[in-house]
Amino acid sequence: MYRIVTKKALNPTVTMMEIEAPFVAAKAQPGQFIILRVDSDGERIPLTVAGYDREKGTVRIIFQIVGATTLALNAKEAGDHISDFAGPLGVPTELEGLKRVLIVGGGVGCAIALPIAEALHAQGTEVVSVIGFRNKDLLILEDEFRRASETLFVMTDDGSYGRQGNVCVPINEMLSAGQTFDRVITIGPLIMMKFVTLATKPYGIPCTVSMNPIMIDGTGMCGGCRLTLVQDGKRVTKFACVDGPDFDGYEVDFDEAMSRGAMYRDFERHKYEEACNLFKKEVK
Repeated sequence: MYRIVTKKALNPTVTMMEIEAPFVAAKAQPGQFIILRVDSDGERIPLTVAGYDREKGTVRIIFQIVGATTLALNAKEAGDHISDFAGPLGVPTELEGLKRVLIVGGGVGCAIALPIAEALHAQGTEVVSVIGFRNKDLLILEDEFRRASETLFVMTDDGSYGRQGNVCVPINEMLSAGQTFDRVITIGPLIMMKFVTLATKPYGIPCTVSMNPIMIDGTGMCGGCRLTLVQDGKRVTKFACVDGPDFDGYEVDFDEAMSRGAMYRDFERHKYEEACNLFKKEVK
């Protein structure tokens, strides 16, 4: 069993927890993920490591309440325990030798981008960050990004905070003005990562995307997290859990990934509504 040390609501649908997991904390690196189960008969869900404290032996996770399992996880409080917390899994993000990096986070994807920005900042890399949200109410981690970035752009679709527009607005401005980066690292909704990749491709800047497809076991055996890459004109299958989650954005078949990612959307919504009704009955 793994104890929840702290719990904090970042916005109405996003929660941050600190989990006591010393063996995971000892090895975790930016870009890696864990797989957890809330209870012994629950489903396994992957969540990216959003931070860690090796001395305290804790790992930070940030999740959006979108289905039955995340709803059940959010019902837990500090001091409660969850059944399983396995990791770290996946390949850490490559950071060595980078002098100037553009970090682009969208929505809850900012939770994944933040530890990468922090690690880059700690090693002396110049970090320029762009974070985007639909509106002010969904904003998360602004102060943390400011501490880890030399320059920060905050974008909202409706203009209720920061600048109005999507994340590609400042990206296009910077690149067209001649600014250069050793790498662009973008994490967020698939459609956002697709267009960030398209924006950077004409300039030949390496673009890393973090993929989070359907995943079950996290060890490459189930095949649920398969992705199609196009390498040297050939379509190649990779698995996000063992080959990623980071991939070359110029190689990813985003349209296929978006189609696969939407396969269970109606099922997840149905299970979420079932869980909501169950919690309401328990409260009564």
